[in-house]
Amino acid sequence: MRSGGKQFRAEPEGRIRVPRIDASEGAEIEIDDVLLYSAGDDRRVGAPTLEGVKVRAKVLEHGLGKKVMVEKFKRRKNYHRTVGHRQPFTLIEVIGIDA
Repeated sequence: MRSGGKQFRAEPEGRIRVPRIDASEGAEIEIDDVLLYSAGDDRRVGAPTLEGVKVRAKVLEHGLGKKVMVEKFKRRKNYHRTVGHRQPFTLIEVIGIDA
């Protein structure tokens, strides 16, 4: 599945940290941007996505990731800046995959 421009592997009962999704905690969401589906001998690859395949998930929590420090520095110019950034995320739990 794809969310926020990144690809994730979704398995039933699995938890995934995806980029922030606009949904309240406890809400159930459906992600229909599925790139590949595999269950036993049934394997399907999308071009670029699969039609009729959806991932059902429950939003567990929203949060911020670890702080990443960004340094800006120019030598001999007395210029030095430090900025911290924390990327927002949403923790989801996959309920099931409908194919």
